[in-house]
Amino acid sequence: MTVIVARTSTPEGEAALTASIEEARRRQEDLVVFNLEGTQLDPEGAELNGVPVTYRLPDPRNHDAVGDLLDAAEEVDASAVVIGVKHRSPVGKFLLGSAAQQILLEANAPVISVKARRL
Repeated sequence: MTVIVARTSTPEGEAALTASIEEARRRQEDLVVFNLEGTQLDPEGAELNGVPVTYRLPDPRNHDAVGDLLDAAEEVDASAVVIGVKHRSPVGKFLLGSAAQQILLEANAPVISVKARRL
């Protein structure tokens, strides 16, 4: 099985990446880094802190990165999905929706949510 992380270039995304590496190491599993922003910044077939990593991108034709993440989690038979979360106002949630909420409700694997450390 595999741990999959929803990666973004935000502090929350970086916290999720760090937590996912530790979770994959704890479970002795590989890690799939799913870059929700759709840009390939990392080499294929790499390792992060001794954890084998592969990278995935959403389908640019689909316009549903969260749906693509959920499909990828199913495809790799993910044992866990790791996401970064941040506080949002009720109005912000109403106007923009919530990718984290969709992942929490629709993922077939356990979801581990982490917050960025406040300085």
